[in-house]
Amino acid sequence: MNLSMMKPYRQQNRRIISYVPRVEPAPPDHALKVDGFRDVWLLRGKYVAFVMMGDSFRRSQAFSGPEAAQRWALQMRQEGEVGEA
Repeated sequence: MNLSMMKPYRQQNRRIISYVPRVEPAPPDHALKVDGFRDVWLLRGKYVAFVMMGDSFRRSQAFSGPEAAQRWALQMRQEGEVGEA
């Protein structure tokens, strides 16, 4: 296979957008806790993680599955432990 004839990846210069977690005093009253997950709530048909960091909650972006929201929460907890050390 001739590598010079391969197509380049699309959007090579695309900027990486990182999500900045929202800070909230508590999960909203209309959010429903998802059974079997420590930090996952059902909010408007999507799964959202709320992680207690200091004296407030960090809210994730909306996920389509509860496992993804819980992974985000675990990652936030690990980053928080590293930052506090």
